[in-house]
Amino acid sequence: MLNRSLFDVLPIQAVVANASPSAWRDGLVVSQRPGALTVMLLDGQEGTLITGATPAVGEPVAVHPVAEVIAIGDTWYSARPLVGGDA
Repeated sequence: MLNRSLFDVLPIQAVVANASPSAWRDGLVVSQRPGALTVMLLDGQEGTLITGATPAVGEPVAVHPVAEVIAIGDTWYSARPLVGGDA
């Protein structure tokens, strides 16, 4: 088992993320505010995630949309998509 830190990640989220490694998407943080990040994925999709992660603007991240997890290096955070409205 890999040694990684998990913040607010439920066990089922970790299982799903580990079971479907091809679902990870790389991206860059384009904006950050308390409790939310906007990420531009390398495939051109942009989305805002509700998360406790606090990477700097421009920092590379990996997003697992199925498991609702964002990885910053070896640290995983729960990251749910913002659906309508402001966070």
